[in-house]
Amino acid sequence: MSLPAIEVSGLSKRYVIERESRHDSLRDTLHHSARKLWRRLRWGTGFEREEFWALRDVSFSIQPGEVVGIIGRNGAGKSTLLKILSRITEPTAGQITLRGRVASLLEVGTGFHPDLSGRENIYLNGAILGMQRAEIRKKFDEIVAFAEVERFLDTPVKRYSSGMYVRLAFAVAAHLEPEILIVDEVLAVGDAQFQKKCLGKMQDVARNQGRTVLFVSHDLNAMATLTNGCLWLQAGQVGMSGPTREVIGAYLSRLAAGDEKRIQANKTGIERVEIECSGGGITQWFGEPMRIRILLAHPQPIVRACLSLQILDSLRRPVTHLWIYHDQQTFADSSGKTELVCDLPKVRLNVGNYHLRIFLSEPPGGREWDVLDGACNFEVLRRDQSNLWGWRPDTAAYFEENSWTIRKQT
Repeated sequence: MSLPAIEVSGLSKRYVIERESRHDSLRDTLHHSARKLWRRLRWGTGFEREEFWALRDVSFSIQPGEVVGIIGRNGAGKSTLLKILSRITEPTAGQITLRGRVASLLEVGTGFHPDLSGRENIYLNGAILGMQRAEIRKKFDEIVAFAEVERFLDTPVKRYSSGMYVRLAFAVAAHLEPEILIVDEVLAVGDAQFQKKCLGKMQDVARNQGRTVLFVSHDLNAMATLTNGCLWLQAGQVGMSGPTREVIGAYLSRLAAGDEKRIQANKTGIERVEIECSGGGITQWFGEPMRIRILLAHPQPIVRACLSLQILDSLRRPVTHLWIYHDQQTFADSSGKTELVCDLPKVRLNVGNYHLRIFLSEPPGGREWDVLDGACNFEVLRRDQSNLWGWRPDTAAYFEENSWTIRKQT
């Protein structure tokens, strides 16, 4: 087995935040001034110092040719990790080994000299990667065609729009043959067509050219399509690593659990949601019935109401939509609690993990009472364990009941 393209061991990054406290009373101000003088004499600064660990004891390895995603909430340490791997920021502790040339696309404005033209920046970036001028010239036309900036090639890049800048920056990073390509959320600046083009290029770089790609994005659909492995960062630490769909499923389950809310007293809302799966617990067998129970609390009668229920897959994509709509008749004629029961006679979702999103409101144009996202995770399985290609998760989301007839024609 070859050596990893990226090896990270015990990586930590600490920032020191200096701040000056505010004080309202004269006594507090005098006391603070004395402490500030003492800190200045001892440490050379009069500000209070607070430590913040952006990364703490992060370890992982990535093999050559792997495409690995990094997910996590804002502030989890994703960008800090990429900056350290790109040699932009020094770590506080830990070791990093990178085997091969690294090209990074982290944020708009990184890596290009604003006063140089697009043409000059292509050659500059190639030189930084250690490439000879002849090598860069061979790739030049490919880069320009991919970036679609021919008309502005001799214009200083400081006059480029953010979209043009990103197109050229990605084209340079992907075409100048780095062994390791690091891409942050910056691709979101481009339009949808260009994003699709970039994802295709990253797949080609990894699968056909054997290079390593490290990709950060909040677009979990793109993450699931592009990557085969995933790293989930939580508050600067590795929460989970493994196959992409497993990690994304765990990540979304955690987000969903955090999104569940309890309704306040004297407020109309969703108090509880339960599902009864055919397999017991959270196991639902394909083609078998399932029941969903929704308990509403309402301090006053409800005359008109609409309850909308979506079933979402592990990537938070709506798969099916169910609703109950009461416009002409009274929904609940007294205050208190009301239970709604939804029966699904045959659940025909593809195998995989799902959860519920529920909206409670008046009919369109009226008040929205409550939204519950991420309720009741469940898994659809098949009793027939034959491994047919048509049951792959990416083949379909839902299967219609159908029948076939074969007739011989003469």
